[in-house]
Amino acid sequence: MAAKAHARWEGDLDSGSGSMETGTGLSATFTKGTRFADEEGSNPEELIGAALAGCFSMARSNILAGEDLSPRSVETNATVSMQVGDDGPRISRIALDTTIDADGDDDTLRSHAEAAKNGCPVSKALTGVDEIVLDVTIA
Repeated sequence: MAAKAHARWEGDLDSGSGSMETGTGLSATFTKGTRFADEEGSNPEELIGAALAGCFSMARSNILAGEDLSPRSVETNATVSMQVGDDGPRISRIALDTTIDADGDDDTLRSHAEAAKNGCPVSKALTGVDEIVLDVTIA
């Protein structure tokens, strides 16, 4: 499997704009303001958050199914925080807020959530992020 994506930026950083598109047609536009300020619109970090939330949810469901804990649903929100330091902007923190509806006791479900956070391929790709934190709600 090889996932594909494409991006294009036109102009300089301050007045330019860009577009991003996945191989399946998901597309978004972005600017300096949508990335580093509170302007309405998308940014690459939003796509990273969506990728991590999706990967984590899928991995968590797989782990639970492997333990016969009958996952009915896993819902995850991701908040990606960017910090600008002396060496430029960087993703400093990603907070995952997840709700699980599955069989099993709370301790087991929380333990499997940590395993999914540490083991999903997108989490592994994001090892340069200072911290990825997890808040678990059991439905």
